[in-house]
Amino acid sequence: MGRETWINFAIALGLLAVPLWAWVADEPFTITLATRVAILALAGVGLNLALGLGGMVSLGHALFFGIGGYAMGILAHHAQTFDPLMEAPFVIEGTKSMPVIWLTAMALSALAALAVGALSLRTTGVYFIMITLAFGQMFYYFAISWPAYGGEDGLSIYVRNGFPGLNTLDPIQFFLLCYGLLLLALFVCARITASPFGLALSTARQAPARAETLGFSPFRLRLIAFTISGAITGLAGALFADLNRFVSPAMFSWHTSGEIMVFVILGGVARLFGPVAGAALFILLEHWLGGLSEYWLIYLGALLLGVVLFAKGGLVGTLLRGRA
Repeated sequence: MGRETWINFAIALGLLAVPLWAWVADEPFTITLATRVAILALAGVGLNLALGLGGMVSLGHALFFGIGGYAMGILAHHAQTFDPLMEAPFVIEGTKSMPVIWLTAMALSALAALAVGALSLRTTGVYFIMITLAFGQMFYYFAISWPAYGGEDGLSIYVRNGFPGLNTLDPIQFFLLCYGLLLLALFVCARITASPFGLALSTARQAPARAETLGFSPFRLRLIAFTISGAITGLAGALFADLNRFVSPAMFSWHTSGEIMVFVILGGVARLFGPVAGAALFILLEHWLGGLSEYWLIYLGALLLGVVLFAKGGLVGTLLRGRA
């Protein structure tokens, strides 16, 4: 195995070992922190597919994160109030089933990503960034003005949704569920990167004119990657809402988009496990520095500036250079 494979293996093992230790030591808060890392890393994996492989700097991925969250919140809300979501022309009931909620969240997020991508990918550079940001903010203000589902106050879910054969209220079982989905998403992204589609997308990122000469459509390749990326981020949003048992318009905000991008940059853009390392580092800093000072974001900003200036490969890239 290569050096990066060993580093990836160590990151995956470390993320699994910490909550297992916390489970033995009866430290449920640490398990919750690890679950948060797994879910936010999943969102970063979604963005990394668009940013790292496709070269699409999206500042609107909170849109898909929020759609996934609200898909969970709305379906669970109607299930707990026994009020159908829709009665005509056919009845749609709410549900507390995680698999159904995940499929719904991914389908809605993918549809949104397809529509946003079809419009945004007609531009490039700063215009693409601004359009994706505008879509995210549009949904943010829509959620604030949606009183049926809490408006600005958000929507609470009293009991976490269920998964067949598991007690999802048990922190370690819910962590293992999120961890398994994260590994599955990483496997899918690794297969996409190594596939002919991934190679064509990489060519379209590096040399669009050459890709067109070879008969590929860069627009179509990027749109497919953007749609898959949105679906993965939407799944993370549904899990995040289930973790907190709460959804709010903040899931759509540009702050959330910025945080997801920070995970990718800290860990390493285009590195398979970069978002996992970045999310873990971010949560550690938030937990430790947040206890020292309420201005901990200043330290995070300084660290991010250092990574951008001196460690462009992020944490994983720095470890690779250190071992070379």
